[in-house]
Amino acid sequence: MKKILLASAATVVMAGVANAQESITLGVLLGFTGPAESLAPGMADGAELAMAEVTESGQLLGGTTVTSVRGDSGCDASLSVAAAERLITSDGVSGIVGTLCSGATIPALTNVAMPNGMVMISPSATSPALSTIEDNGLFFRTAPSDARQGVVMAQNILDRGFDSVAVTYTNNDYGQGLADSFAAAFEELGGTVTLVASHEDGRADYSAEVGALASAGGDVLVVAGYIDQGGPGIIRAALDTGAFDTFVLPDGMVGNAITDAFGVEINGSFGQFPGTDSEGAGIYFDLAEEAGFDGTDAFSAEAYDAAALILLAMQAAGSTAPGDYAEHVMDMANAPGEQILPGQLGRALELIAAGEDIDYVGATAVEFIGGGESAGAYREIEVVDGSIETVRFR
Repeated sequence: MKKILLASAATVVMAGVANAQESITLGVLLGFTGPAESLAPGMADGAELAMAEVTESGQLLGGTTVTSVRGDSGCDASLSVAAAERLITSDGVSGIVGTLCSGATIPALTNVAMPNGMVMISPSATSPALSTIEDNGLFFRTAPSDARQGVVMAQNILDRGFDSVAVTYTNNDYGQGLADSFAAAFEELGGTVTLVASHEDGRADYSAEVGALASAGGDVLVVAGYIDQGGPGIIRAALDTGAFDTFVLPDGMVGNAITDAFGVEINGSFGQFPGTDSEGAGIYFDLAEEAGFDGTDAFSAEAYDAAALILLAMQAAGSTAPGDYAEHVMDMANAPGEQILPGQLGRALELIAAGEDIDYVGATAVEFIGGGESAGAYREIEVVDGSIETVRFR
């Protein structure tokens, strides 16, 4: 199978060069079904908005158009691998935006993207394990690592006067990495973690898990889970038993689906997800509204930036072949150069074609640090009157 995939990759590369003046396809590999499915539509819309902007500009490699093909990772390892293989071998993509969940990203990267020399930029895979994984220079992410989110969440909780917490996490790379990062940061800052316990997604009853957490105690419950799976089940059991009434919601739990499910029942609950109050963010939100979707959805702006960076790197390389443009991705996001905001991708492509440097700031003020990591910032939120409200940025 690996030899077949490698041969297909070579075909993709040659096709990318041959058709540089015609059209290319980017894969959007997200969890359209599964434990975080409510996050995927806004992310796909964001990525495809960047593709449409570049196509409309007519500036990519002399007029190359960009189309999208979606693949469903299901936030599942085996589904993600199969979907990535289809995108490369059947759909002939020249780059992949994705995947959504860390547990689906790692196998897709190691088993498919790397053997095929395919670039992947994830808008939302935040596991600290991805910071050190061997990726042959092919993997990047526009959302910051949970090594940082753990620290931000610890500060957020302590600033609100809570000094003891219980933690439940979904039993996968994302949940484990975030729980470990948070617990270490919280205790280092003087807080007490009463219990850190995993939960499995897909169960009908979480009363046993909540019972153990309640017995351990804690002012609030950190739910490092998924918004469409075990996370809401944990919250429902906690509310029904009176075990906890205030919940800390990290990025995998922030979205309209959570307030649609609980409304005012979780008033006072709070959390954070990647986001900035930068000029680019405001412009992106307006562009998204014009396009008919909500750009403030978690990771939507990061997806726009992921697709934009792939296309800008292609222009810098003069090629749509991943092996040619991968080395240009980090250069696009960092100084020096003219700063580029959402809506200015055509301008960026013109500058690159003229041999000028750009500093892609984008919708998330993206700045790459070592290994294709985004430095990142966070939007702190609170549930007020049954709705998610922005409190501040960190």
